[in-house]
Amino acid sequence: MQRTSLLLALTLGALVSSASAAKLTIWTQYEGPELAWLKYQASKYASESGKTVDIVSVKNDDLRTRLLAEGPKGKGPDLIVSQPHDRIGEFAAAGVIAPVDQFVLAKADLSEVALEAMTYQGKLYGLPMSAEAVAVVYNKKLVASVPTLWSTFVSTAKRLTKNGSYGFAYDVANAYMGYGLVSAYGGYIFKNKAGTLDTKDLGIGNAGAVQAARLINDLRFKYGLVPASLKPDVMKKAFLDGKLAMYLTGPWDMGDIKKAGIDYGIAPMPTPPSAKNPWQPFVGVQGVLLSAYSKDKAGAVQLAWKLVWGDAQVQFNKAGGRIPVSKFALARLKDDAVVSGFGASIARGVPMPNVREMGAVWGPWTTAFTDSTAKASPNFQAIFAKAVSDVKKNIK
Repeated sequence: MQRTSLLLALTLGALVSSASAAKLTIWTQYEGPELAWLKYQASKYASESGKTVDIVSVKNDDLRTRLLAEGPKGKGPDLIVSQPHDRIGEFAAAGVIAPVDQFVLAKADLSEVALEAMTYQGKLYGLPMSAEAVAVVYNKKLVASVPTLWSTFVSTAKRLTKNGSYGFAYDVANAYMGYGLVSAYGGYIFKNKAGTLDTKDLGIGNAGAVQAARLINDLRFKYGLVPASLKPDVMKKAFLDGKLAMYLTGPWDMGDIKKAGIDYGIAPMPTPPSAKNPWQPFVGVQGVLLSAYSKDKAGAVQLAWKLVWGDAQVQFNKAGGRIPVSKFALARLKDDAVVSGFGASIARGVPMPNVREMGAVWGPWTTAFTDSTAKASPNFQAIFAKAVSDVKKNIK
């Protein structure tokens, strides 16, 4: 089924690409084993297609600037491997990337949340490769599992918070980390209307967002779980030292957790009380983007498919540990605790907005989270109303 889907997806591209350029250029920020993986996949495609594939290493910090500057001059790549999906809106608005819908006939193997992340104004801009989201990483020596009931979760965390040890912690002033609770209560950044984000419909100050802020404030001041002295670096060290039972974090910390020899498990946070949705964290997706200036778009998308289909994604995970969005790869890697654990959070999550206007949100929204966790029971309504007002001013 996996190979059949790939072949179906490539059929149209093969027809369209038959008379096109014989060379494809990839820009990538990958290094080490991931770069070796990319070179191997490119060489396989080259031998099958008869095309030459040129891989150019570009520092991640330079890639965005160079693409915006060099793409229109015809000096850019055919493909970018890979970029975070929240840059898509900026790139699409600038006209430097092209949608891939006309070349893609089969998408069933790619996760729905990843495809949503790569969609901008109703069009699919690129193919998703990997994703990340936060989850509760727990120390099995301290707690057998993450309780699925919120009341039990809180009581367990409180019981384990004593004598310099902690039951549960995360950076409560971090808006990104707290979004899962905001979304659970019906808060949102921009309203998603039939696949298009309405940037005039802000949900960071609605009733659900304010309810989430109250709950987060309670974690610190009512339940005493995350004191102000427990800064992000301190809580990470506590987990690595075996003094923190449950830690909300992302895949980026798993290398250090493994090195520390922690017997860990990974699970979603439980649904908070009276929430309308399950806990739904932000999802970040890395995808392969197609240059609007490519002279062989069909051939470039053929190559992109070779990178995102199941077997290639299993190998990509082995190279760098990233969590694939291919359902075939996820099934093959189901016994990998990191893939299955964070994969469960990704599957229930919400993509970070990929529109340019998101840049106007982070500052005011972060300030609101900081202010709403600085003392017990502040004026939540006023704090988040100001954030909404400031965002609207920034967007104008």
